[in-house]
Amino acid sequence: MIRSLRLPCAAFFVAFIAAVPTAFAHVTVRPAEAPPGAETAYTVRVPTEGESTTTSVQLDIPENVVIVSVNGAANTYELKETGDRVTAIVWKTSIPAGQRAELTFTARNPVSGNEISWKAHQSFADGTRTDWIEAKGSKRPASITALKASQ
Repeated sequence: MIRSLRLPCAAFFVAFIAAVPTAFAHVTVRPAEAPPGAETAYTVRVPTEGESTTTSVQLDIPENVVIVSVNGAANTYELKETGDRVTAIVWKTSIPAGQRAELTFTARNPVSGNEISWKAHQSFADGTRTDWIEAKGSKRPASITALKASQ
């Protein structure tokens, strides 16, 4: 009986440890749900999991999302634009290994659709980059905000 208890506990522990890096290591945008067409304050959570400091984070702005404002001092972020539409926010930052930062902005959500997919690109002092652009459940998923009407 003791042997049968050890194996499941050990298997659970290994599965838990293996899941932790993928659950917490990626760039996320919150809130996870927002009303369609509403102005929403968003927080981009950026952890630095490796050995090299995060030096910048680019958040691609999906079509039909309108940036209202970006919080931060002058020279700490740049807006990339096509015509009069903001297509990306690039924060210049310094997030040491093992730490995280929260970057904020306000946007007007699309009036239709089920979700907003936030694609992010994290650059590091050693010249490497991680792209958080893949589908949910993958190794490097984009963050998703579900569009749900207020009740």
